[in-house]
Amino acid sequence: MKLIKYPSKEQWTELLKRPALNTESLFDTVRSIINKVKTEGDKAVLEYEAVFDKVTLSALAVTSEEIQVAESLVSDELKAAISLAKQNIETFHSSQRFVGKKVETMNGVTCWQKSVGIEKVGLYIPGGTAPLFSTVLMLAVPAKIAGCKEIVLCTPPDKNGDIHPAILFAAQLAGVSKIFKAGGVQAIAAMAYGTESVPKVYKIFGPGNQYVTAAKQLVSLRDVAIDMPAGPSEVEVLADASANPVFVAADLLSQAEHGIDSQAILITTSEKLQTEVMAEVERQLAELPRREIAAKSLENSKLILVKDLDEALELTNAYAPEHLIIETENYMEVAERVINAGSVFLGSLTPESAGDYASGTNHTLPTNGYAKAYSGVSLDSFIRKITFQEILPEGIKAIGPAIEEMAANEQLDAHKNAVTVRLKSLA
Repeated sequence: MKLIKYPSKEQWTELLKRPALNTESLFDTVRSIINKVKTEGDKAVLEYEAVFDKVTLSALAVTSEEIQVAESLVSDELKAAISLAKQNIETFHSSQRFVGKKVETMNGVTCWQKSVGIEKVGLYIPGGTAPLFSTVLMLAVPAKIAGCKEIVLCTPPDKNGDIHPAILFAAQLAGVSKIFKAGGVQAIAAMAYGTESVPKVYKIFGPGNQYVTAAKQLVSLRDVAIDMPAGPSEVEVLADASANPVFVAADLLSQAEHGIDSQAILITTSEKLQTEVMAEVERQLAELPRREIAAKSLENSKLILVKDLDEALELTNAYAPEHLIIETENYMEVAERVINAGSVFLGSLTPESAGDYASGTNHTLPTNGYAKAYSGVSLDSFIRKITFQEILPEGIKAIGPAIEEMAANEQLDAHKNAVTVRLKSLA
């Protein structure tokens, strides 16, 4: 990790750069895969599974028998942990239900909103170096609460053509409708356009590598909605002299092990803590099974010393981290001043991994500085709000002249006339 002391503001932009990959450079390759799936359906997806996932499949759909077998392969301890996490995610996201109120903006003019679940959603769950069954819960549970009628899940199989049993167990528990063995660009294309097996969906959710990210960007241009722009995962720890260096190092490494392009940053007001965390990261890294991945990620990571908490907060809000852990003496006061972050973890006993798994908040969050403009996945991500209005005679009389005046000045005479004919009918 890079040790940086008292950087000037002129250095901040360079200092806060992410190791984000340029997905635009992949667009030509990705577009050709999308187009082949679009025209050839299942046949193309099966061919790409053979090429990219090195597996020959006879069908894409996961059978009920495979789900039953998977359940028997998941330990009771893991089932209990997944069930506890599901319950907390359900509790937190259920509290986000929208209740529309009828509002009378003027006498005789009533407006309101109704919340409606997106009918068909697609969830992408990466395979890769770790089976992200936790992401199944983070996406499928709120989709079910929102009332989405069809929840489609795609995830890459292993070389034997199997899906990790914990992914299948979590999907069944959370209420996924259909599960398919498909990864990468071909899975995104299948959900975006539909194939003989995979239904077309209206919105696609879920993380993935740079090819998946590029595919989501391309299909979202005109054909399907996506959850948010995504990039490599990241964490920032904001800490003062009261922080425990063992905890801070563990938090930084928990993010570093995600992938070689992940980023972990410490911003601290304590030079002593900066030095101690550096040593502790090295000690804990040596004990990690995924130390090669974490070590590569740490090359993108930094330990930054600043003069005071005001500067620490200004730097934090400029960075807009996906995950922000605040380990300071007065962490609640500090948290009040955070304006750009995906998800915030407060105090020394609140690790980022709690949000990743079981506290109840969602771990699908904006990365690469998008927390300045985007929220993480929530119940709102799976719903649409439809507006309604009803105008009674006294209402059209009250607002009609204003509508006529505005329409006339915009030279939209048909708009004006739609009101005029009604006012004349009431005269």
